[in-house]
Amino acid sequence: MSKKKSSSTFWQKLKRFLFILILANIAYIAICKWVNPPITAVMIASLLKGNGLQKEYLPYSEMGKNCKLAVICSEDQLFHDHNGFDVDAIKKAIKYNKDPKHKKVLGASTISQQVAKNVFLWNGRNWLRKGLEVYHTFMIEWIWG
Repeated sequence: MSKKKSSSTFWQKLKRFLFILILANIAYIAICKWVNPPITAVMIASLLKGNGLQKEYLPYSEMGKNCKLAVICSEDQLFHDHNGFDVDAIKKAIKYNKDPKHKKVLGASTISQQVAKNVFLWNGRNWLRKGLEVYHTFMIEWIWG
């Protein structure tokens, strides 16, 4: 077998693997629209750190109206006004975080972005995770509505 043929076979297999991975990811996102995930990436990380596995879902229908409102008000006041990303808050956070006098990092994650991170990704601050968070936020906004 020539080197060129084995190289093209490798790339074909890699493309096929990535395509299947993306399709599986989209299918899992779609399933999570109707079924609470049995375990999330953040839960797995907690378990691996020795902190145990804790989860207790409360059905939305059982949450009081004030509880729902309190969560939205404390986490993402513009939840109903954006499609997963609060661009103004992101710009404000970037400007704030560039100033070296600020010791604490200001975040700008919406509820949708927090769900994307907690369900599909891991804790941490790096560009790879943020990029995947953007993808997953877009997908859950599109698929879950």
